Amino acid sequence: MIKVYGVPGWGSAISEVMLTLAEIPYQFVDVDGFDKPGPQQDRLRKLNPLCQVPTLEMDDGSVMTESAAVALMILDARPDLAPAAGSHQRQQFYRLLVWLVANVYPTFTYADYPQRFAPDAADQLVENCQKYRKTLYLWLETQLQATPYAFGEQLTLLDIYLCVMRSWGPRHAWFAEHTPKLTAIADAVCRLPQLQSVLQKNEIIGADQR
Repeated sequence: MIKVYGVPGWGSAISEVMLTLAEIPYQFVDVDGFDKPGPQQDRLRKLNPLCQVPTLEMDDGSVMTESAAVALMILDARPDLAPAAGSHQRQQFYRLLVWLVANVYPTFTYADYPQRFAPDAADQLVENCQKYRKTLYLWLETQLQATPYAFGEQLTLLDIYLCVMRSWGPRHAWFAEHTPKLTAIADAVCRLPQLQSVLQKNEIIGADQR
C-alpha cells in the first residue's frame, strides 16, 4: 500500500484527496513537525532529501514527490479524472495543473519561511508574496467554467487542487468576494460524499470559519 507522508491541512492534503477520489488505497503517515530539526524531520529526510510533503513511498519502495507528478500518476490508473486525451480541455488541464504548482505554490514557500530567503526583509517578502498570490488567483478565475467544475460537468483532479487551496490563504472570505467561480468549484467538491472524511481530517470542510 502507498504511504503518504504529510501533515493534515498541508500540501499533502491534495495528494490524499486525489488518491481518495481515485479509490487508490493509501496509508497516511503524520510527520507533523518535519520542518524543524527532530525525529520527524530525520524520518522524512531519509525518503526525501528536500524534506517536503507530500512524499509518497510506493509499494515497491520507490519514492514519489511533487503533487503534480502524483496527479499524473493517478491519471494512469484513472484517466477519467482529466478531460479526454487530445482535447483542447486536456491541454488546458495540463497547463493549469503545472501553472498552479509553478506559480502559486512558491508564494507559500517564500511567505511561510521568509527568513530562509530574505532574512533582512522577511516582513516585506511575506507581504509581497501574499499580494502577488491574489493577482494569480484573479487571473485563474478567468480560466474556469464552474458549471459545476473547472472544465464543466466533468470532475477532474484540478478541482481537487482548487478545493484544497481555497482553504489556504487568503482564505474563504476573500475567495468568495473575488473569485466566485473558484468558490463554486470548491463548494461542489466539498459536497462529494466520498470525500467527506478526508476533507474533514484536513480541515477543508469548515475552514470558512478561519
